[in-house]
Amino acid sequence: MVTRKMNRISLFRTLWNRTRGEADDDPEAGRSIVMPARRVAAPLRQVLQRLVMALLVLAVTTLIVYSDSAGYHDNSDGGVDFLDAAYYATVTLSTTGYGDITPVSDSARLTNILLVTPLRVLFLIILVGTTLEVLTERTRHQVQIHRWRNRMREHTVVVGYGTKGRHAVETLLGQGKPKSQIVVVDPQKKVVDAAAAEGLVGVLGDATRSETLLRAELARASQVVITTQRDDTAALVTLTARQLNKSAKIVVAVREDENVPLLRQSGANTVVTSSSSAGRLLGMSMMSPNVGTVLEDLLTYGNGLDVAERPVTKREAGHSPRDCEDLVVAVVRGHRLLHFTDPEVETLQLADRVITIRQAGAPEAG
Repeated sequence: MVTRKMNRISLFRTLWNRTRGEADDDPEAGRSIVMPARRVAAPLRQVLQRLVMALLVLAVTTLIVYSDSAGYHDNSDGGVDFLDAAYYATVTLSTTGYGDITPVSDSARLTNILLVTPLRVLFLIILVGTTLEVLTERTRHQVQIHRWRNRMREHTVVVGYGTKGRHAVETLLGQGKPKSQIVVVDPQKKVVDAAAAEGLVGVLGDATRSETLLRAELARASQVVITTQRDDTAALVTLTARQLNKSAKIVVAVREDENVPLLRQSGANTVVTSSSSAGRLLGMSMMSPNVGTVLEDLLTYGNGLDVAERPVTKREAGHSPRDCEDLVVAVVRGHRLLHFTDPEVETLQLADRVITIRQAGAPEAG
C-alpha cells in the first residue's frame, strides 16, 4: 500500500515540477532518432581506421626515404638518419615542406616522383576522405529522417520496449501492421538500438516530455501503446500523449488496479492491469490447467487460436452470429460492445464489427 501511495506522490510531484519548469533541464531531452537502416561504423571508429591507414602510409614513406638516405642532404648536419627520414616523410606527406632536408641524388629525386608523391596524394585522400565520409553519413541520416517525417501518418507509437512492449509489437506485426508504421520510444540507448536492428524506427528519450513524443510524430499517430515500468510514469506519458493527440487510441499497461481510474482520467482508452491479469490467469490455471492453457493460447497471437476483430461481411449481414464461419464472442455496434447472446445482435448489421476466435493463420471471412 505504501508503494501505491508513493507512486501517486511521485506522480503529483513530477507534475508540479513540470508546471514550475524544473524538468526543463532533464538530460534525457534532445535525444536522437535511430532509423532501421544499414549499420555503419561510428564516426570515432572511422577516424581511428583512417588514422591507422595514415600511419601505415607514413611508415612506408619513412622506410623508402631511409633506404636511400645517402641521396638526401640535411642542412643541419649533412647526413640523414632514421629520425631525419621520419621527419622528412612527415613534412612531405603533410605538404608542409620546410626545405631543410632535400633529395640531391637522381635516385632520391626519382623515388620522390614515382613513390613519395603518390603516397602523399594517398595520405591526403585518407585524411580528407574521413571528414567527407562522416559529413556525408550525417547528411544522409538527416535526409532519411526528413523523408520519414513527411510520410509518417496513422502509425503506432510504442512507449517502452521491455517485455510487454516487445510482445505488443510482435502482436501488431502478426496482425499485419508493417514495421515502417511502428515507432518505439525508450530512454535506454541499447533498447532503441535493438529496436532499430529489428527494423523499427526508434526514438531515444523521456516519453513524459512532449518534445520526445513529437520526434516520434505522435501528433499524427492513430495508436499509442504505453508499457512503462511505473504507473506514475504511465500516467504522465498518457497525459502528454493525449495533450498532443486528441483522437489517437491510447492503450496503457499498469501494475495496480487502483490506478486504472487515474489512467482513464488521464486520457487512456483502454487500461490493462498486468498484475491482476496475471493473477487471474494463475488462479484459473490452478483450478483448471486446461482453461489456463486455452487462455494462454488465446493471448499468444499466431499460435493455436487467435482472438481478432473484423468487419461483418455482406454475406453475414442479416444473419445470426452463430451462422458465421468463425466463433463470434462479441459484436461491436457503434460505440457499444455487446455479448453474442444479447438479443440486439441476433441479426448482424453490415456496419457491425465482430470479435471472433479462429485458428491462427486462417484467412478472414470474405
